[in-house]
Amino acid sequence: MNRIDRLHAILTHLQSKRRVTAQEIADRFNISLRTVYRDVKALDESGVPVIGEAGSGYTIMEGYRLPPVMFSQQEANALLLGGKLAEKLTDGSIRQHFEAALFKIKAVLRSTDKENLDNLNNHIEVLRFRGPSDENADSHLTALQQSIAERRVIYIRYHSGGKEELSERMVEPIGLWYYSMYWHLIGWCRLRKGYRDFRVSRIQRLQLKDETFDGSVHPTLHGYIDSMKKDKSELNEAVVTMQNEFIRYIRESRYYYGFVKDEAAGDNCTRMYFMTGHMEYFARWLLTFTNAVKVESPQLLKDTMASFSKELHQHYAG
Repeated sequence: MNRIDRLHAILTHLQSKRRVTAQEIADRFNISLRTVYRDVKALDESGVPVIGEAGSGYTIMEGYRLPPVMFSQQEANALLLGGKLAEKLTDGSIRQHFEAALFKIKAVLRSTDKENLDNLNNHIEVLRFRGPSDENADSHLTALQQSIAERRVIYIRYHSGGKEELSERMVEPIGLWYYSMYWHLIGWCRLRKGYRDFRVSRIQRLQLKDETFDGSVHPTLHGYIDSMKKDKSELNEAVVTMQNEFIRYIRESRYYYGFVKDEAAGDNCTRMYFMTGHMEYFARWLLTFTNAVKVESPQLLKDTMASFSKELHQHYAG
C-alpha cells in the first residue's frame, strides 16, 4: 500500500471509532509508531481536524465527515457475501437494517461494480437449517444489541430446551455469541444469581427496561468465553468412531451436538470428538446410526447406548 492510500485508509479508520490509539493504527497497517505519528501529522497539515489526546489516542473533530467513499470491486463483493450471511444467520430485525445499509452502499458504487454485484448475486447462496424453535424468534437481535451497547437490563420469557421449563428472568447482558448454528445471549441472570447462556431462538418474549447496570462488574464476552474454555466442569467429552460412508449425513447436524474435531481412525472410519452436557440426549442421536457408530468413551455413554438398545429390542421383539 502506497502512502496516499494508507493516509486515506487511516482517515477512514479514525472515523470508524470514537477514539483510536496509535498502536491500533500501527498493528492494522503493519507500520511503526514513528510512521503513525508522521502520517497523522500529515493528515492534520492537510486540513483534517485530528485531535490527539496524550495517553488516550486520536479522535476526529465532531462534525467532520469524509466525502463518499468509493469501494473496490473486491470490497463490494465482500459486502455482498456479508449480506448473504446476514440474511441467513441473523433474524428479521437485523436483516431489514442490513438491507437498508447495503442499498446506501450500492448507491456510491461505480456502474461496473453494480453490474458485477447483480451478476454475482445469483451465484452465491447460504443454506441454513431452521428448526421449529426458530420460527417465533425473529426480532430479538436488534433489541439485544441495543441492550448490550446501552447496558440496559432486559426482561425475557425463556423456554429451557433441556428441562422443558418456561421461566421469566431479569438479565444483565454482556454479549452475543454465535456457536453450534445458533445465536446465544450471555448475561448475568438475577433469578439464578449467575452467568447464563440463553439461546436466542428460545426467547419467547423480550423487553428492554429503563434500568441500567454497571458493566464494569462483569467480564467482557471474550473473558467469559476464555473462562468457559478453562472450566468445562459442566461438559463431558465423548469420543466415537463412525464409518466414513455415513459422515456425509452429519456434516451440519453434528455441530448441534457439540462437535469439536475429527481425525482418521483407519478401517474406513473417522474418530470424532464432542463436548456435551446432555449425555442421554447425545446417546439418542447416536442411536439413529445403529451399528455404523461405535462409542470409545466415556463408559457412561457406552452404558446409556446399551440400555437404550436393550429397551428398543424389547419394544419391537415384544
